[in-house]
Amino acid sequence: MFTPAYLLVILVFIATLIIQFWLQATYARYSRIANSRDLTGAEVAKAILDAYGLQNVRVEPTPGALTDHYDPTTKTVRLSEPNYASPSAAALAVAAHEVGHAIQDAKGYAPLRIRHAILPVANLGSTLGPWIFIIGLFMNATGLMSIGIWLFAAAALFQLITLPVEFDASSRALVNLRKMNFLSPGEMGGARAVLTAAAMTYVAALANSLAQILYYVSIVQGRREE
Repeated sequence: MFTPAYLLVILVFIATLIIQFWLQATYARYSRIANSRDLTGAEVAKAILDAYGLQNVRVEPTPGALTDHYDPTTKTVRLSEPNYASPSAAALAVAAHEVGHAIQDAKGYAPLRIRHAILPVANLGSTLGPWIFIIGLFMNATGLMSIGIWLFAAAALFQLITLPVEFDASSRALVNLRKMNFLSPGEMGGARAVLTAAAMTYVAALANSLAQILYYVSIVQGRREE
């Protein structure tokens, strides 16, 4: 059904691809630039954790590229293998960002706790929501379609709560990299560019989900008006 809402979905999807390309290009650029202190991502992550008294948080390598994340259930910062061992400005930015999540966890940062609490519902919504909507579409059951929309909306809510969590972690990362002199003033620009590009991927993901919800709602309204 080619509608204005469908056109919006296409435009947002294209924008998402552009942002992903921007992130990959920015990350690749600053992955080739070593920091002046020749510190690896793992070393910086451990140093920041020590400075905050978080020796209980482990730092481990994980396979893949840009698979970096913080696991609050095991108190572990997992850095992708390139960032774990690399002394690049990009690696330090990513490592400091993930440690930012560990600091949030230690300080009881409310959005992080809320995000972790609704994660199971969000996963269920993102998996089942679209399928329930499609089943309702083929059965011409607008009630079932609405249930699918509400389930998918739970995933969008998770993405919305993710925004302040990610922006705050990036802010903490930049402050710590500068305050602890891990990067020179000239190198800070590269770290900021990497974190900005990464943050925009979360904005794009939320915009994509909202556009899809709007499209689903327009279909339900169209069925009800028939």
